[in-house]
Amino acid sequence: MLTNRRTILGLFFALSTGAAQAETIQIAIGHQSMCTDTYTSGIVVKERKLLEKYLPKTGRYANAKYEISWNDYSSGGPITNQMLANKLQFGIMGDYPLIVNGAKFQATEARTIYVAGTGYNLNGSGNAIVVPVNSDIHELSDLKGKEVSTPVGSAAWGMLLKAFQDAGIETGEYSLKNQSPAVGAGNIAANKIDAHSDFCPWSEIMEFRGTGRKIFDGSEAGIPYLHGVVVRKDFADKYPEIVVALIKATYDAGKWIDANPLEAVELLEKWTGVEKEVLYIYFSKGGHLTLDPTIKTKWVETLKFDHQVLTREQAIPPLDFDAWISEDYIKKAYAELGVDYDAEKAKLVDPKAANANLPGEIWHARDGISTYARVADLLKAVGAARATGAKLNATYVYDHESGLKLFGKTAYYVAEPNGDFSTFLRKGDAEKRAGAIKGKLINYDEAVALAAPQS
Repeated sequence: MLTNRRTILGLFFALSTGAAQAETIQIAIGHQSMCTDTYTSGIVVKERKLLEKYLPKTGRYANAKYEISWNDYSSGGPITNQMLANKLQFGIMGDYPLIVNGAKFQATEARTIYVAGTGYNLNGSGNAIVVPVNSDIHELSDLKGKEVSTPVGSAAWGMLLKAFQDAGIETGEYSLKNQSPAVGAGNIAANKIDAHSDFCPWSEIMEFRGTGRKIFDGSEAGIPYLHGVVVRKDFADKYPEIVVALIKATYDAGKWIDANPLEAVELLEKWTGVEKEVLYIYFSKGGHLTLDPTIKTKWVETLKFDHQVLTREQAIPPLDFDAWISEDYIKKAYAELGVDYDAEKAKLVDPKAANANLPGEIWHARDGISTYARVADLLKAVGAARATGAKLNATYVYDHESGLKLFGKTAYYVAEPNGDFSTFLRKGDAEKRAGAIKGKLINYDEAVALAAPQS
């Protein structure tokens, strides 16, 4: 009888252990398919099934069943709301939304942890303020008394607050409207709003489609632009290996884009609907984003500064950064990948220095990318293509002041004494250069005509 009882108990524990090992684990991730700096933890991981590649499959996970859901949002704020409701475990969002996420959670009994970055621009490019293409507004000061829209709670919202603070523009001196990226871009195209502040890649979408024009780039705020990954702490405590797996997938996604930018942007266009020519300005060599998951000391300083900006403008809760930020998971991920985390963390890419001698580019519809060391040669090639009717997808040059990659058609041009041209994002910078060399400020078509061989 005792033997039978032992046998039955043994079978019970065996079945119980088997049931535990066959646990179904729900992994719900909030991402943004219309925000380029979330792609390496979001849409690329989703479409290339990189999380599945790295999810643990041994030990306690040997018989685990994973149910992964990807939830797409227009900005970071709604992701935080869903995480608070315990409907999402992971959130991928920009700098200011990350801070709001951490602070809102710390005001409750629950918590999130900031575990990895996705990408950055050291000087702040990625956010921008755009006006209708034919607007007579060229400076921030021109926005006094005007209507400005932004996705409130987004990285672009935080940048807008910082920009106006720096310019001495008080809250009551302009009208602020809360508009999603798509609505704001539509209103710019229809001339229904004076200006719209948004995050990557919306300003470039408007430029590429010919509906909007930048008057302020995030680099002018002088604060790095970055995105990252937060996870509910209760989930991370229970399944740390899954957090590590997502970080590995993020690293893998970034390396794939860096190695195959043309292939990546063509696939990303299919996955997101964003034009490949716009995505190329972010993900090509010299592009706006540096894809790097490490949590740099400068990022912590930036996030603390951003929190101060929000504290001055909004009733945002305090945030204990030491409790919120953890490098434990990313260090483990890098160690298991065989990558030196400290060496990667120490690297910082400054576009002004990194892009100083990069060639301009023409993307031919049939022949792909051609490069040109001199802007004058690029412009001559554009003229020659126009003469034969060849289709050009886009042209790319670099801002003389910041090193920021620009669409050739939206840049301001100044003819230089050496026969070449300097190119600028901001009209004021181009005017200063033209004045210094006694030259003339011209647009893209005028530069193409001027560069054409004289018959």
